[in-house]
Amino acid sequence: MTVAIVGAGLTGSLLACFLARRGLPVTLYERRPDPRTGQAERGRSINLAISERGLDALRRIGLDGEVMADALPMKGRMIHPVEGPLDFQAYSASQDRAINSISRGALNNALLDAAEKAPGVEIVFEHKLVSLDSAAGVLGFETPAGLVELRADVVLGADGAGSAVRGQLVADGSVVDDVDFLDYGYKELSIPAADGKFALDPGALHIWPRGTSMMIALPNPDRSFTCTLFWPAGSFDALTTPLQIERYFGEHYPDLLPMAPSLVDDYLNNPVGVLGTVHTHPWQAHGRTALIGDAAHAIVPFYGQGANCAFEDVVALDRCLDDTGGSWARALPLFEARRRDNTEAIAEMALANFVEMRDKVASPVFRFGKQFEHAVERLLPGRYVSRYELVSFTTTPYADVRRRVRRQHQALGAAVALGLGAVVATTRALTRRSR
Repeated sequence: MTVAIVGAGLTGSLLACFLARRGLPVTLYERRPDPRTGQAERGRSINLAISERGLDALRRIGLDGEVMADALPMKGRMIHPVEGPLDFQAYSASQDRAINSISRGALNNALLDAAEKAPGVEIVFEHKLVSLDSAAGVLGFETPAGLVELRADVVLGADGAGSAVRGQLVADGSVVDDVDFLDYGYKELSIPAADGKFALDPGALHIWPRGTSMMIALPNPDRSFTCTLFWPAGSFDALTTPLQIERYFGEHYPDLLPMAPSLVDDYLNNPVGVLGTVHTHPWQAHGRTALIGDAAHAIVPFYGQGANCAFEDVVALDRCLDDTGGSWARALPLFEARRRDNTEAIAEMALANFVEMRDKVASPVFRFGKQFEHAVERLLPGRYVSRYELVSFTTTPYADVRRRVRRQHQALGAAVALGLGAVVATTRALTRRSR
């Protein structure tokens, strides 16, 4: 039984490690040169926030300690208004739980190293998929040596949101897909270390909410910050000269300019990325070819769950293989059946969290609501848990999180209404007595 994984990114590399434990011969095919020997593509990193779901997957193969050695824990959001003091908002009611900032490139390299060391795993770079017979398991690659054709018993597409495997499956009629592009783009900037120190608090995810747009910044081990602008599509084109850029940021992000000496160069030269949600149906064909991670269900990055969700996919597929006695023909449909509701739930929540981060976090009403919710969590430990904590600090299935949060909000609303009703009734009674 031979397995071909197309895509040696985060998901493909982790998947290879899991399958190697099962004694399966695995070949990872990657269109890029080996990223461990080259230079990362400029402005395309979007730092990752690894939380419990991703950590759970790494623990299962003993990689959590090594991979997370350089990760930086972030215990909450630091809000940067245009004017006024910064505002720290803890992620958890206990104020001690954290998500972890890590470079996508560093994590990918660590997982590639682990896959390379795993028995039975071969990694082949500079192989671009150009054809696929999903029923026969025959793959065609464009390589520096020319076109090559290879065969595998199982083909798994782990090649991201722009998946070539998904494209081949769509072309042969095996699956249909729909990419719901967000009317926003992103561009990366950088805040370097200041005299060898962090220019901002490294224990927080920094947000500059500006209504219809925002910027975030995550810390790096070299004491820099990777910043990402999320602006409406087309708005990046409005700033074309250094003077325009400096004036705009001076007005809308006034604390950034002194900390970002390369801002103008980054803005003018870093590319604008696109954002979207991928919906695919089905995720597999013929019981031998399947999609996993972003290739099947890419989401927008605003809950920090893209990599976490994909890593959880790997754990779920591994369990399906256990539950079907290693039968791929049964495991692949079962994997989709178990995961689809969950991936659709986190896709929905990620979009909702964009609105929260962009429009709401600076609002006094929002801050009061979060403080009230944390107070309820402390009052009812284990019985009331916020959506953010369930998503980021547990492995509760995403679909269950969505259902539980709805029930909690309904119960809390009913309790508040009942309490207000009691106050009103008591006030009326006292008023009548005083007449």
